[in-house]
Amino acid sequence: MTVRYLTPTGMTQPAPYHHVAAGTGATHIHVAGQISRLADGTPASDGDLAGQVAQALRNTATGLAGAGATLSDVLRLTFYVTDWEPGKIDEFMAGVERVAEEIGLPLPLPPASLIGVDYLFEPGVLVEVEATAIID
Repeated sequence: MTVRYLTPTGMTQPAPYHHVAAGTGATHIHVAGQISRLADGTPASDGDLAGQVAQALRNTATGLAGAGATLSDVLRLTFYVTDWEPGKIDEFMAGVERVAEEIGLPLPLPPASLIGVDYLFEPGVLVEVEATAIID
């Protein structure tokens, strides 16, 4: 196993993610920000945060697979969400939960950050996901 997830005593619990990941391995994989687009560039979920989260995570899983990794090899996820407010957490997590089993995403999540931004590179893009993984 190249990645071990931890939430040491004394860190905030419960949380929908682990606070720490320890990784061993020789190959580092960095997946650039993925959005809710199909392989041909077609938007997959207009205006639907949960749907965009799910598709962006599918695309992240595809990128990892291309490098020989899975979501179980992820050390860290970073989510950028437009116009973030705490009231959006249920819709955000619904997107995560919708796709977790399908793509092998461990729950609780690997260490993750959710960063609110004013906008992303194109109107209508609500979420972007980056991943860092490690494999032997």
